[in-house]
Amino acid sequence: MIIFPILIVISIVLYVYYKVAIVKSDDGLTQHYFNAKSRICLGSFVFFFAINQYLFYLTRVSLIIGIIFILLGGYQMYYGLKESKHYRNEWKRLNPSE
Repeated sequence: MIIFPILIVISIVLYVYYKVAIVKSDDGLTQHYFNAKSRICLGSFVFFFAINQYLFYLTRVSLIIGIIFILLGGYQMYYGLKESKHYRNEWKRLNPSE
């Protein structure tokens, strides 16, 4: 199952990328948008990490902890997607020419 470690590494790299982009940006709306994107990446990291750990150990304890992490990761991804959509629409409203 090499796919889950690859997804974990990609999501953590994108999380760091968006966090650095927040620091580089001066616009508040862009910072909120990048923060929402980083929340999606953090949620996917936790989600895929939970699946990977359960598949690695296959114990009842890892299943319980994995379910908790899957719920937390799913919540972060959902909230990040919702936030990202809101700030993207807000940016389009404020910048109709672009």
